[in-house]
Amino acid sequence: MRQKLKTFYVTYRHAIPLLIYGAIYLTWFRFLEVNTPRHYQVIHLPVDDHIPFCEVFVIPYFLWFAYVSAVVVFLFFKNKEDYYKACLFLFTGMTLFLVISTLWPNGQHLRPGVMPRDNIFTQMVGALYKVDTPTNLWPSIHVYNSLGAHFAVIKNKKLAENKIIHIGSLILSASIIASTMLIKQHSVFDVITAFVLAAVMYAVVYRYDIILMIQTARDKKKPRPQIS
Repeated sequence: MRQKLKTFYVTYRHAIPLLIYGAIYLTWFRFLEVNTPRHYQVIHLPVDDHIPFCEVFVIPYFLWFAYVSAVVVFLFFKNKEDYYKACLFLFTGMTLFLVISTLWPNGQHLRPGVMPRDNIFTQMVGALYKVDTPTNLWPSIHVYNSLGAHFAVIKNKKLAENKIIHIGSLILSASIIASTMLIKQHSVFDVITAFVLAAVMYAVVYRYDIILMIQTARDKKKPRPQIS
């Protein structure tokens, strides 16, 4: 029994950083939502006023939770190195988001005061509005994590030849990004800055391969066996 537990721990111990960070993130985010200051910086660009409200996009907005989770779980079981890269990408942006929201409280006034129609989709949007305040928005984590999940998919060797998954991932991530503006959850400014942050992290995580750099540095520090 002890050996089985040890084997299980060694096999799945890379879940520990994910679980710890998840607990920290959810606690910190909840604190920000509950303690939003009365005065905050309103984020708005003129182009926001020209984007129509389209309630059907609440579907891809909610699919974001399954999309990002599915990518992380797949990498967790199939490729530990890609899993760590995806976690580094996601955690960095999410932490920066929390720091910004703490030091520079922000929000938006884009949501419609009254729903233009009454259907299942507007009801879903209304339910979303009730549990998610229009504050702590910059940069958009929905956008940033969608890009991170898509990068993880296209960079995974096991999925390299699967064009259907690549195309499906691209369509889903693009629809999620569009949904943030079409259901009035985010300003275009939130989206643009999320793209900028994602571009920087793409270079760090995938172009320069920081995980490989860390592993190489560790290998150099390991003592070499003595030859007698």
